[in-house]
Amino acid sequence: MAMTINEIQAEILRLKKEKDICILAHSYQAREIVEIADFAGDSYQLSVEASKVGNKNVIMCGVRFMAETVKILSPDKTVFLSHPEAGCPMAEQMDRALISSVKEQYPSYTVVAYINTTAELKTICDVCVTSSSAVKIVSNIPNKDILFLPDCNLGDYVAKQLPDKNFKLLQGGCPIHAAVNVRDVEKAKARHPDALLLVHPECVPDVVALADYVGSTSGIMQYAENSDHKEFIIGTELSISEHLQYRCPDKNFYGLSHKLMCPNMKINTLVDVLNCVKGTGGEEITLDPETIAQARICIDKMIELG
Repeated sequence: MAMTINEIQAEILRLKKEKDICILAHSYQAREIVEIADFAGDSYQLSVEASKVGNKNVIMCGVRFMAETVKILSPDKTVFLSHPEAGCPMAEQMDRALISSVKEQYPSYTVVAYINTTAELKTICDVCVTSSSAVKIVSNIPNKDILFLPDCNLGDYVAKQLPDKNFKLLQGGCPIHAAVNVRDVEKAKARHPDALLLVHPECVPDVVALADYVGSTSGIMQYAENSDHKEFIIGTELSISEHLQYRCPDKNFYGLSHKLMCPNMKINTLVDVLNCVKGTGGEEITLDPETIAQARICIDKMIELG
């Protein structure tokens, strides 16, 4: 028998309570998933919230590296990824072997890893950062020499804020954000001349340079909610424009480009979440104790410097 969205949501909420499950939804998830989550937001923020709750089980509606970060911060909890194939091209671009060889070429450099990296890669990095904390944390690193990975666009943005530091960037990043160009900005501004442009620092430098505000997903949302302005062009995943429209019905939000759609995030559906709470879907995230302990070092360093 067919089920409505509301009926699926009600069944998820019932089973979640019955089975002691905390549901996390990344901001790029669809509205119907965000509505049944205990917490919605950026990946690191979600993993911190998960570590504070008493629930024994956690479901991450997002991508694999996010579920791994939850497991690193909550090794005693049982952590599930709602869709087993939800990966992240940026997180998967660089592996431990590649970065080990790069570190040999730059032995004096502090290795800074964006949170959007695998647990395995975090084990050989010195400090982790989020898009919202990167500038502050890197500025607090005593070493002037910084090897920043994997996102060269975020790295470029951080480097421009900290001209006294010496950055080595690698060719990596988010293919979705990197696909947007200046022509896309010109088209969007021509259609919406009164709108402010808010972009994520994972966008290419030429696009970032044209923005009225540059920040993390949560930063973009807070800026738009608190601004007296009424129109915004949103330069990050298209779902953010939709979420903002619900939060601020008196304002108008326009996606910068149709290219800003993450297929890995969108692969998660409400039915996937239902199957995961039922125990018939999703994937349990397992990490060996050594990986957890080593990956935790760069996250703890981030907390210390942040």
